[in-house]
Amino acid sequence: MTSNEDLPPYLLGFPGPLRDQLVEAVLTGRKTTTTGLLAGYEAEREPLPAAGERYALVDSAERPVAVLEITRVRVVRLAEVDLTHAQDEGEGYASVAEWRASHEDFWHGAESRAALGDPAYAVDDDTRVVLERFRVVRAGAAG
Repeated sequence: MTSNEDLPPYLLGFPGPLRDQLVEAVLTGRKTTTTGLLAGYEAEREPLPAAGERYALVDSAERPVAVLEITRVRVVRLAEVDLTHAQDEGEGYASVAEWRASHEDFWHGAESRAALGDPAYAVDDDTRVVLERFRVVRAGAAG
């Protein structure tokens, strides 16, 4: 069997309190979706994930804590994100507007803008986002 360390890393947010909260939400089953900017994949020259691929979910210390399997990937306009996806992010969003405000704060933050190489980056309704749905295949340390 492949260990978590043999899998590509699955990174939620940036290392720190937010990542720790997101990882905990995945491990408890509250979080089964996530959203990234298509521009982020393009900036990193990374291929989009695909259904069936497996990743090692890593914590803020870059330690693998679970194996995730991607079950669905969609690229949509930001304005097309639906309530089910927003709620399945496991962060307690009661509306798409609340989800969007939180994500805009993150994407307009200094770390996100630096990762994109654009200090003035801003999203709008037409911004393309990558919606991922995943499941935990195995929780725990590599092995």
